[in-house]
Amino acid sequence: MSEYRSGTGWDTHRTAKGRPLIIGGVRIESDFGLEGHSDADVLSHAITDALLGAAAQGDIGMHFPDTDPKWKNADSLQMLHHAVQVVHLAGYQLASVDATVILERPKLAAYRAPIREKLSETLGIPKELVSVKFKTAEGLGPVGEGKSAEAQAVATIQRRPGYNR
Repeated sequence: MSEYRSGTGWDTHRTAKGRPLIIGGVRIESDFGLEGHSDADVLSHAITDALLGAAAQGDIGMHFPDTDPKWKNADSLQMLHHAVQVVHLAGYQLASVDATVILERPKLAAYRAPIREKLSETLGIPKELVSVKFKTAEGLGPVGEGKSAEAQAVATIQRRPGYNR
């Protein structure tokens, strides 16, 4: 078995009036939020998928189906925490996360530190191992038109010392 493994994650949600905008577990000041079964935290969803993929344990839909009322309006950090536990049970630990949020507005730079802190806490790794970047779509496509948001993530995990399967 490989000492290191990586997984990728991607998520997208439509924008919606009357919902809070949650990115990486942090509420963002905005006149819209994202539509979804849970809190629609696009960043946490992408990282969750990256972790599950790195551990070869499926995807977010397998673990948290949108048909399950238990997850209606749920805090996506719970899903992220579950993915960390899945990685651990597979004999790995999280080495690092690199993620990008693509959203036309609002600007997110002022939220970078609290988002990294919240993710670090949930992931159980130092914030120096959590990279979060923000991009716009330069007015192109549904993201650029303000109709949706996207996030991409790469998670690297490493075999836990002394773990033998």
